[in-house]
Amino acid sequence: MMKIFTTQLTGQFNRIQEQEEMNIEDSARLLAQALIGEGKLYLYGYRELHGVVLEALQSSEPLDRAEALLDENGQIKELSPEDRVLLFTYRSTDEEAISIAKALSDQGIQLVGVSALIKNVEAGLESVADLHIDAKLRQPLIPGDDGERYGFPALMTSLYVYYALSFTIKEILNEYEDEY
Repeated sequence: MMKIFTTQLTGQFNRIQEQEEMNIEDSARLLAQALIGEGKLYLYGYRELHGVVLEALQSSEPLDRAEALLDENGQIKELSPEDRVLLFTYRSTDEEAISIAKALSDQGIQLVGVSALIKNVEAGLESVADLHIDAKLRQPLIPGDDGERYGFPALMTSLYVYYALSFTIKEILNEYEDEY
């Protein structure tokens, strides 16, 4: 079972790397603008994807000038136009993520959405976010004997995207510091 899971998960990571490389690069540039300027980078993760926020803020390598998007009461913090938001959710159709993205867009706040892109949907997260990265995880990875699938590692794929963005942001910031 673990061999199947590992193979499938590696395939997910490879698809993200190969198919989302340009979206990751563009998104990292947008997010780095806040860190080069006077802004902050705010993060949101839906349900267990809040683990990405914890990784960014409380890990052994925290992201500079990053904060959680929601305050202790679960409300969106007051942001400025210099700030950027990185939002993680399961699917591009998640209503809560779309609602948050619309509220931020209405305030003129630029954001990057990360979710599995559900095609043929009129107003998904990808249509509200300034940039979108497809996390590719649309269904559980392992087929069961009963026909059901299980093993939905949304946090793992989200962390993979987070690290791809984090590494690229660091490269951009290093290039910027070298020039100025």
